Amino acid sequence: MRPERIRHEGTGAPAPDGGGPFAPVAFPWPAAPPHDADGRIEGFASPSAVAPGDSVDLHVTVDPPRPFRVTVHRIGHYDGRGAAEITTSPRLHGTAQLPPLTAGRTVSCHHWWLSWRLPVPTYWNTGAYVAVLATEDGRHQAHVPFTVRDDRPADLLLVLPDLTWQAYNAYPAADGRTGASLAPADDEHEADDPVTTVTFDRPYAGDGLPPHAGHAYDVIRWAERYGFDLAHATARDLHAGRVDPARYRGVVFPGRDEYWTARMRTTVERARDHGTSLVFLSARTLHRQIELAPSPSGADRLLTCGRRRGRPGPAPWRENDRAEQLLLGIQYAGPVPRPRPLIVRNAGHWLWEGTGAHEGDVLDGLVAGGADRYYPRTPLPAHEERVLLAHSPYGDRQGARRHQETSLYRAPSGAWVFASGTLAWSPALDRPGHADPRVQRATANLLDRIRKRD
Repeated sequence: MRPERIRHEGTGAPAPDGGGPFAPVAFPWPAAPPHDADGRIEGFASPSAVAPGDSVDLHVTVDPPRPFRVTVHRIGHYDGRGAAEITTSPRLHGTAQLPPLTAGRTVSCHHWWLSWRLPVPTYWNTGAYVAVLATEDGRHQAHVPFTVRDDRPADLLLVLPDLTWQAYNAYPAADGRTGASLAPADDEHEADDPVTTVTFDRPYAGDGLPPHAGHAYDVIRWAERYGFDLAHATARDLHAGRVDPARYRGVVFPGRDEYWTARMRTTVERARDHGTSLVFLSARTLHRQIELAPSPSGADRLLTCGRRRGRPGPAPWRENDRAEQLLLGIQYAGPVPRPRPLIVRNAGHWLWEGTGAHEGDVLDGLVAGGADRYYPRTPLPAHEERVLLAHSPYGDRQGARRHQETSLYRAPSGAWVFASGTLAWSPALDRPGHADPRVQRATANLLDRIRKRD
């Protein structure tokens, strides 16, 4: 069956400039039918990350009530298909759950009844999964993501940014611009009354796929195609101590990963200081600090972010003398209104080896969405060597001249820390119409060096 395209940025909203690194991603299950105002199906997983042998509880509402099925897919290369069907539920009785509960502007569906318990066999491969919900009449479809984690020996640990996914989740709004999300409606101007607490106890808005999840899925497909052995976990697993990043040679943060807890950051910094390399394949990483708290359905299911002084929640990192640059080597500079070229710098460095890139070469469209750069007045992390591998000018929304940079440094422990400095790096690994062989080879050079502890 020819793969159909579905949107992987979570809202179904048009992509900036009609495509580029935020274009749809192809998968082998059928595309969701057009929105039908006469009915809906949607759901969420609790928990949304489990170990083999555990179970995933799916809470689903079908309005009007009618039978439905769940087809479970694992994200991966699979000869270019992008995912593989793993199992299918029996015919399930769909019911219309009670409306979401609200406390202030926090929206929760923790009171929804269990619709289906999915046992995860011990022989399932770990990784990123998507449960596709479909009414029996074929008129409605939705998605529920979950992760099967592991702590087996592996060279590399991939951490899915589920905290950032949930922070950007605008459910119950489907337009991606309104609703109960932590993210401002505009990257440069916060809403007058932003939401400060959100919960995992709700579906993802729109088609049910997390905002920006496609960036992480791009990395997974590419890594499997190139033969990299990845263990998997989520940001909440990292926060809760269910995985130890210091056990791995490298930890890969594959997509937009903006919202971190203090415990996550401390854990990652300790791993770096013990020799574990860090790979950040996005921009705007670590930009906002959050706190986690329990909800009625379990631990660490409420996210609180205080983005301004006087609001509840933790202050921004930069107000706590813990600027992101102290970990990443660069930090967020601002949004990029339209895709611009990434300009290669220090082309003789081993990261660019075999890519064919020369000094000053242009990689079209590789600076997009948002960009990081080095701030000379902000402290750098301790390092034995450090290099900037791209320096790319662009204009901001006011027409002012800005620039993006890609950073790599080696910590005193021997750990490498790479930060791409652009939101377009992950899609360049495997996004149809956007994949760039130079970025693919550069990333492979980096992960190979980390695996060999060179």
